[in-house]
Amino acid sequence: MISRRSLLAAAPATAAGTLGLSACGGSGGSSPEGSLTWTGVFHTPTTPEPDGPIATALKEHSGIDFAVDWIADANKEEKVNTILASGSLTDISGLNPLTMPYARDALGSGLFWDVEEHLADFEHLAAIDPKVVDGGRLGGVLYGVPHEGILARYGVLVRKDWLDRLGLEVPHTIDELAVVAEAFTTGDPTGTGQQTVGILDRAESFLWGFPEFAGYFGAGAFFELSPEGTVIPSFTTDASKEAMEWYRDAYSKGWINQEFVTMQKTNQEQAIAQDKGGIVFTALFAAQTFANIADSINPDSEVEWALVNDMTYGDVPRRIVSDTGGGMGGLMSFSTEALPTVEDLRRGLGLIDSLLAPEALDLMTNGIEGTHYEKDSDGAVTITDQPRWEKEVQPYAGIRPSSSTWYPSTNAYSNLANEMMEENAQHAVVNIAQSLDSPTYDSRWATIEKAVQDGWNKYVTGALDMAGFEAVIDDQRKQGLDDVIAEYTESYEQTVG
Repeated sequence: MISRRSLLAAAPATAAGTLGLSACGGSGGSSPEGSLTWTGVFHTPTTPEPDGPIATALKEHSGIDFAVDWIADANKEEKVNTILASGSLTDISGLNPLTMPYARDALGSGLFWDVEEHLADFEHLAAIDPKVVDGGRLGGVLYGVPHEGILARYGVLVRKDWLDRLGLEVPHTIDELAVVAEAFTTGDPTGTGQQTVGILDRAESFLWGFPEFAGYFGAGAFFELSPEGTVIPSFTTDASKEAMEWYRDAYSKGWINQEFVTMQKTNQEQAIAQDKGGIVFTALFAAQTFANIADSINPDSEVEWALVNDMTYGDVPRRIVSDTGGGMGGLMSFSTEALPTVEDLRRGLGLIDSLLAPEALDLMTNGIEGTHYEKDSDGAVTITDQPRWEKEVQPYAGIRPSSSTWYPSTNAYSNLANEMMEENAQHAVVNIAQSLDSPTYDSRWATIEKAVQDGWNKYVTGALDMAGFEAVIDDQRKQGLDDVIAEYTESYEQTVG
């Protein structure tokens, strides 16, 4: 197998650019000369003004001029493919997530610097969690600065007011969860006689919510190492199948909303706010979102959520599957042509190092104190001008080089969620294949995953039995799944050997 490092050394000079995060900085001894450009992803309706208060403050902080070419998150894959094909790239490229073939292909094309040996020379880059750095390598090479995020955000949200009305305790085991799910379905948790279900799920369950649930049973984070030393998809394991059996049984008893296979996220949020379900497998911070939506529907709402981050099953040790790529939210990669010398590279690294400083992260998260937010005597942040914050500050959430720092809030759900997500890091299980190579994964995985997801949906809803689901997997083995397993296993053996 040809290594990505060899490709990098042999590749001709080509333009390269950005898609994600960057800004300007001059720490680590780099010279504040010249401007830098990058492409930034935004998740908001509008982009900030190029000479707005945050851009101006970041330039002053870093000492380097910069310009952002903002692209919408919804079409970033198409946009980046076009940029790569045309060669019209900028200095820094943020490729996210690394599980997407377009990102892996770009990084393996020889366009970007291996930066690992330089990180130790910069104060903030050197402090990035080693586990995040491990998750950022591809074929043993670190093609950019990892975006450091929260290691594991998920948990179980349970309606505390419903528990109180039915005289139940907050569940902390799967057996206790079953009792609550049944009571929320067959009892009267709202006190109004309204029909409710225990678990309110949505169409992406196989990709997101269910992997977290299966993790409690012992399943890995999307890919895991088998006892035989083979890298396998977690959906092929006995632990995942046991979780599937539990889910199928819960669905057949009506504990799960019967239309979940077609329910979209927005509809799920509305249904939860309308008291149609009381248990959700999701990010812990979603409790605040659900409470806000409920309050917007009924200002007198008494909705109360219990946040659970220590759910366990049987004798399986406490664990939580990482939903964030092991806290690695993509790479900020540096073009070998746009930044052709080591000095140029270090100028770009200095920029990212500067943005990792607390003052810069505060600017990109909260804005300017006295303009966008205020702090109380306990240091809790309150946004004082929400429309202005949404316009001038919120877009920068898409380009912060770290999202692992959290700020005290006046909202109790937000503070509790942040504390619990920080605690999750001690029990997080990460995807072993994230930093491995598999050409077949890059070219075929979307098709394989879609077929398995369809089979999973049919199994849970009763249209297939377990033998039928396993037949779906066997068919996908012939369509490339076995090649993915073999290639990832070979890459793993080369990496550890």
